Amino acid sequence: MDDEVVQRVFHEGGRDYFQQQPSTSSSSSSSILQSLPLHVSFDHGYYLLVKSIQELREKKDGLVTVGIGGPSGSGKTSLAEKVASVIGCTVISMENYRVGVDEGNDLDSIDFDALIKNLEDLTKGNDTSIPEFDYQEKKRVGYKAIKSASSAVVILDGTYALQAKLRSLLDIRVAVVGGVHFSLLSKVRYDIGDSCSLDYLIDSIFPLFRKHIEPDLHHAQIRINNSFVSSFREAVYKVKCRSESSDGHSGSAFQGNEAQTDNFIEMYLRPPSASEEARINDWIKVRQSGIRYYLSLGDQRIVDKNFIIRPKAEFEVGRMTLGGLLALGYIVVVSYKRASTTVNNGKVSMSFETIDVLGETFMVMRGTNRKTVRTEALRMGINGPWITKSYLEMILQRKGVPRLSTPPLVSNTTVAGSQETVIAAPKPIRVTPNLVTGIDDLPQPWTRSPTKSKMEPVAAEWHFISSDSSQPDNSVLDPSSFRDSIRLASMPDSFDLDRGLLLAVQAIQALLENKGVPVIVGIGGPSGSGKTSLAHKMANIIGCEVVSLESYYKQVKDFKYDDFSALDLSLLSKNIDDIRNGQRTKVPIFDLESGARSGFKELEVSEDCGVIIFEGVYALHPDIRISLDLWIAVVGGVHSHLISRVQRDKSRVGCFISQNEIMMTVFPMFQQLIEPHLVHAHLKIRNDFDPVLSPESSLFVLKSNKKVAYQDIVAILDSAKFCSSVQKFIDIYIRLPGIPSNGQLSDSDCIRVRICEGRFALLIREPIKEGNFIIQPKVDFDISISTVAGLLNLGYQAVAYIEASAFIYQDGKILIEVDHLQDVPGPYIQIKGANKDAVAAAGSMLKLDGSYTTKGCSSASDSSSSRVVSPIEGVIEEMQSKIRRLERWLAINTVLWTFLMSALVGYSLYQRKRQ
Repeated sequence: MDDEVVQRVFHEGGRDYFQQQPSTSSSSSSSILQSLPLHVSFDHGYYLLVKSIQELREKKDGLVTVGIGGPSGSGKTSLAEKVASVIGCTVISMENYRVGVDEGNDLDSIDFDALIKNLEDLTKGNDTSIPEFDYQEKKRVGYKAIKSASSAVVILDGTYALQAKLRSLLDIRVAVVGGVHFSLLSKVRYDIGDSCSLDYLIDSIFPLFRKHIEPDLHHAQIRINNSFVSSFREAVYKVKCRSESSDGHSGSAFQGNEAQTDNFIEMYLRPPSASEEARINDWIKVRQSGIRYYLSLGDQRIVDKNFIIRPKAEFEVGRMTLGGLLALGYIVVVSYKRASTTVNNGKVSMSFETIDVLGETFMVMRGTNRKTVRTEALRMGINGPWITKSYLEMILQRKGVPRLSTPPLVSNTTVAGSQETVIAAPKPIRVTPNLVTGIDDLPQPWTRSPTKSKMEPVAAEWHFISSDSSQPDNSVLDPSSFRDSIRLASMPDSFDLDRGLLLAVQAIQALLENKGVPVIVGIGGPSGSGKTSLAHKMANIIGCEVVSLESYYKQVKDFKYDDFSALDLSLLSKNIDDIRNGQRTKVPIFDLESGARSGFKELEVSEDCGVIIFEGVYALHPDIRISLDLWIAVVGGVHSHLISRVQRDKSRVGCFISQNEIMMTVFPMFQQLIEPHLVHAHLKIRNDFDPVLSPESSLFVLKSNKKVAYQDIVAILDSAKFCSSVQKFIDIYIRLPGIPSNGQLSDSDCIRVRICEGRFALLIREPIKEGNFIIQPKVDFDISISTVAGLLNLGYQAVAYIEASAFIYQDGKILIEVDHLQDVPGPYIQIKGANKDAVAAAGSMLKLDGSYTTKGCSSASDSSSSRVVSPIEGVIEEMQSKIRRLERWLAINTVLWTFLMSALVGYSLYQRKRQ
């Protein structure tokens, strides 16, 4: 489906190549506006855009131009940056083409003539100079040279990137809606109520959107709905204390680093429906910096000990947005000026901030790693006393809460005279492949509708109920009166991963405050759902230990790692009792390779933290959760993606099968022993993260078959963090027979099953190849032998079998693998890392330039919890004749029979019993 979508992007786009040379394929008459769904996710849209750029670049000469348009805060700039990190293209921001300073979203404030000339110069192969706009000086300050020879791809990013004047110069047109833009609409709609239509609210706070922005978005070939708003997954950790002067520490602690000075005006707007009591989470924050306005919703943050932990959740708006909010009844209740001088040393930043209302200067240290911020503060001798209150809280505490003086809501008569007919809830549009309809005839609610029709902007709050069966379950209790007989009330709704992470931390804090230490947390869900990732992100914020329930296996037979009876429940119960009594305890260590317990390690929950997290597929089983304080269920992620993948493969060969049938076949233990217990969780989290297509999980890989000496590898790695290991593994590639592949296996055709250290690991992969790089998703998770048996029972067959060993060297930033494949002369070396430049630099230091290949060999596992492999078509090409000559199929069947016989027999008996 993705390949067809990419092809159709060209048939309705393509600045010159596809307009002059129309394709003869049958799909050329279909419009991309009919072939695409109503909208795609951010991850899927990113993947489609990268593949479209690559294919168009191969099929046409000259420059490929891309326009990414959408409202402020929708995520278009983030998309442009992520694509540029992979493609290595030139990004031109329309922000630099401003000629006016009054209103950033005004169409007349953009110098379209200069922009068109720059694009025309580049498309003709001429060098050009683009302007640079300075927002502090409020004027154009210079020009930046762009060379056409180095710009094979140019991305134009801006609110009006799809404007009619520019569309004829664009090969690919992308519209991005959603993000914080939709969240603001949802919040205002909640605050105002049903007295105003959605169109009226849009015209009030985004007055130019429906007139000058939305009509152009319908011309996009790829339409993206970005549901992401803010996330604590990449949080900023900061500590704050009072400073005697604004210069006291900057010279000595950050000597040699340039200081940056900024002046802000920060305003907090209270909704018209707010009560007299101050609720900071209900307020909207607007920050003015020169001529720019930035808006954020509420006061989302986590306070843990001395740390203030915040997500990045603001976006730029025009001055008319602020005026529209005030016209709708919002009032400015607090306003202050903040002067900031910031110095950055590469690890953390130190700011000296003066608040005029408070008449004080504060020192704030920020960083993306909690331990690094704490270490740097200790190194500089800064030890507080730390302040965890926000400036708003300090002002309210000192000045008092402003009295409520909200103007009346906009009357119905006023609204009726100035708005269009109230729009009814849009119905889903189902377009058949053969139906061709004019785009003007299709309603387009995706551009203006909030992502959720009824969104609660106020953060959910945790409540306690009695654990005494004689008390009614729905009676909310005062925790101070029932400290020993209370439990958390379950949240009625499910939440996405970002909101769930915030609520999980808040639940722990509520339990610590009301029940005391220790707090024991259980996170359950199917394999690959994201529970391990969530547990470690929670631990990073709280600063606690994570224990995997897999450590409690007594012994695993026949590779059955989802067998509940293999868990040592008596030892787990003893460990939990010891933790609850404040005693040290010994938790087991399980050896995956031998399938047996190899020892114990001591664990103590300190009073300083007082939290322990247990995670595993059976963490919410009744025999386990009864001893836990907080129950969290996580579903989705790779687990759901595998089910969707199997359903897609079966439909491609003409066999339609329900998700329930796939679930019962591939994950039989889940429906029997895991899923029934997840409904009892206090917090239910749905992990919508797309593990295959997301740019967030990308790993950059360079691969070569050039021989490199061990000493040379060690020399380029950090000796202080250097570590090495050896792994042996067997890779089996399976696919459904009958899937069209044009005579060759593609990366999306096969599922790899790796047998390594006594475990089965499954990888679904669709890497992107760009230049010398293979950009692969980190999408690997452990499975049981019953899952492999289920896939074989659904018709998957082995098409390749590879035995290999890998020598792994890493220092935390770069991982280097030397892979030795059986029957293949010479090893492969692979350099892997999340930073593209660091990987390229390591390859140059090893003198691998000119020897790279993007044809794959099986790769060794990453030593982290996520494992990755490279594409396999290169190895299949090299080994295909040898496999046939040596009748490798016999060996494959023998190996599979040895590993899977017991599971297949058991599964057959299970099927007969069901029938």
